[in-house]
Amino acid sequence: MDKALLMGNEAIALGALRAGLRLASGYPGTPSTEILEALAKELKAGRAPDLYVEWSVNEKTALEVAAGAAWSGLRAMVTMKQVGLNVASDPLMSLNYLGVEGGLVVVVADDPGPISSQTEQDTRHFGRYAKIAVFDPSSPEEAYAMTGRAFEFSEKYHRPVILRPTTRVCHSYAAVKLLPPMEKSRSVAGFQKADNRFVIFPSLAYRNHVQIEKDLAAMAGDLSSFEFECRRINGVGSRRGIASGGISWAYTMEALERLEAANLETSIGRETEFHADRAASDVRCCKVAALPVSEKTVFDFLKGLDEVLVIEELDPVIETELLRICAANSLSVKIKGKLNGHMPNAGEYSVALVTEKLQCFLGLHSSTRQSAALALQALLPVRPPVLCAGCPHRASFFAVKEAVRKYNAGRAVKRKAVYSGDIGCYTLGNALPLDMVDTCLCMGAGISNAQGINRAEILLGHEAPLNFAFIGDSTFFHTGIPGIINAVYSRANIIIVVLDNSTTAMTGGQPHPGMRLSISGSPAEKISIVRVLESLGITEIVRVNPFDQEEARNAVAGMLGKDGVRVIVFEAPCIMVGRPGMPLSIDAEKCSSCKLCVSTLGCPAISCDRSPLSIDRSLCTGCGLCKSVCPSLAIGAAS
Repeated sequence: MDKALLMGNEAIALGALRAGLRLASGYPGTPSTEILEALAKELKAGRAPDLYVEWSVNEKTALEVAAGAAWSGLRAMVTMKQVGLNVASDPLMSLNYLGVEGGLVVVVADDPGPISSQTEQDTRHFGRYAKIAVFDPSSPEEAYAMTGRAFEFSEKYHRPVILRPTTRVCHSYAAVKLLPPMEKSRSVAGFQKADNRFVIFPSLAYRNHVQIEKDLAAMAGDLSSFEFECRRINGVGSRRGIASGGISWAYTMEALERLEAANLETSIGRETEFHADRAASDVRCCKVAALPVSEKTVFDFLKGLDEVLVIEELDPVIETELLRICAANSLSVKIKGKLNGHMPNAGEYSVALVTEKLQCFLGLHSSTRQSAALALQALLPVRPPVLCAGCPHRASFFAVKEAVRKYNAGRAVKRKAVYSGDIGCYTLGNALPLDMVDTCLCMGAGISNAQGINRAEILLGHEAPLNFAFIGDSTFFHTGIPGIINAVYSRANIIIVVLDNSTTAMTGGQPHPGMRLSISGSPAEKISIVRVLESLGITEIVRVNPFDQEEARNAVAGMLGKDGVRVIVFEAPCIMVGRPGMPLSIDAEKCSSCKLCVSTLGCPAISCDRSPLSIDRSLCTGCGLCKSVCPSLAIGAAS
C-alpha cells in the first residue's frame, strides 16, 4: 500500500475521505485549520468530486449545517478548535439527544500550552458532559485510522462522535499508510420525514436521555481496544503501571525508550491480558485511546499493581476514571498524577518533562544529559507575539490613540478612553508601545463588553467614557453582529472600530463572507460590512485607509464628540494579501536618534540596537507609518 508524508490534520482529512465523507464545514482556528484546507485541496484537484466543503460564519452554524447533512444520511464532519466548541455547544448538546442518520464526526482540536488560544480547555470533559464518545489519537497515523472508525461508531449508535487531536498531533508529520476506501455501511435515501424524529420536544428528550445512558454502557464495551505494553527496565522493581493517552502516550513511549537505553538491558513484550504474577521488574503501560472507558479492560490493567502514574495533558480525566474504577472494585492501587501533585496540572508536556517524571516514579537516577536538556529548555528566550511589520492594525490603533490624545489635550479634564478588543491578530494591540487593548474575552465580546463598561461608568456617576470596540472583519461575521444589534436596540454610546484587512489573518488567510471567494477558490457572494451596518439603522459610519494617517485621525476625531453607536471601518489588506509599497530606509545624516518611530509604533522592522537606527529591508513592507511620525523627515524610499 502507498505511504504519504502527512501532517496530522491532513491525515484526518484523508481518513475522512477514505470513510466516504460527503460534507465538511467548520470555522478556522489553530490548530484545526488545515483539516478543511486539505479537503479543499483534494476537491480542487478533482480527487473528491462528490464532496462539499465550506468555511461557515462560526462553529455553531458549521455544526448545524453538518447536522442537516447527517440527518439526510450523509457522512459529515465539522472542524473547530477547543474554544470554538463553546460556540457550537448549544446545537451539539441537543444533537446528541436527537441523534443522526449518517455518521457525524466533530473534530475539536485542543491546544495544550496554550500555544494560540485563550484557554487550555480539555474537550474530553465536554464529551463526558454531553455524553458523547471521544476518540483521542496519539499520532498522525492513528488519527488517519481513527477518523474512519469514528464514522463507523457514529453510524452504529446514531450519535455524533468527537475526534480530539491536540496541537502536536495536528501539526506533526508522519509517513501514513494509505488504506483502501471503506465499504459503505448503508444506502443513502436523503432526509426522511418520520414521526418528528428530529424535533426536540421535552418528552422525546426524556426518552432519548434514557437511551443515551444505555448506549454509553454499550459504547464502553465497544471501546475496549486499548493498547498494553510491558517494558522491562533494568533496576526497576515493584509492580508499577503507567496510564496515558493522546500525544502524552507518544511522549511516554519515547521517554521509556530513552530510559531503557540508559539502563542498558531492555526487554519489550506486548500482550492483551495481564496477570498479577508477572515479574517485579515489568512496567505495565495502558493507553486510553477513547472515552467512555471500558471498566473491565482498565480493571485488568490495574489488577495486581501497587501504583500507577497517569500521564495526560490538560485535565485529570484518565486519572479520575482510574480512581473511580479502583474505588468501585476495592482495588488498593495508588494512583499518582495531577490530583496529588506528581504531574503538572497546566501547560504543554514534552518528552523531557515526561522522562524526568518517569525517572522519579521508577526510582531511576537522572542522567546528566537529561538534566542539561531541561536546563537549556528553561533558558531559551521567549519570543513575544507582535503585529507584523506593515500590519494595517498598527496604523489603525495608532490613529485612534493619537486622535484621543489630541482630543484630551484640549480638555481641562481628560475623558477616560477604554479600548475593548477581540480575538484576532489585533489582540496584539495590547502590547507596548501601542497599549490599545484593555479587555479581550472571546470572539465578538468586545462590542458587548464596551456597552457594559459604558453603562457602569454612567451608573457610578462618572462622565461617559469614550468606549471603543475593535473587531476584525472575519470576527464581525462570526459573532459581532448580535452585539451590534444589541447596541443599536439599547441605544448604547460606543464607537465600533471594524478592522477590515480582507482575510481571516490570524489562522492563515482563510476567506470569509466579506470576500468574493469560497474555500474551494470558486466565486462567492460578498457581504458588505457597511451595508449590514446601514441595514441595522446606524447612520454614523466612516470608511478610511489607516495608512493615510491624517485622514484616519480626522475620521476618529469626528466621532469623539458624538453620541450613540458610531462605526469606523479601517480598510487596508493584510500583508499576506498585498504589500503597501517598497521597503523604506533611514537617512543616517538626518536621523536624530529620537527613537520616536520605535517608542510609538513598535514595528519589528525598525532596529534600535545601534545608532543610527536602521530598517530591516527583509521585513519592511513600505507601509509608511514610521515615515508619518518621523520629525526629522529621515525615513524615505530605500536607495
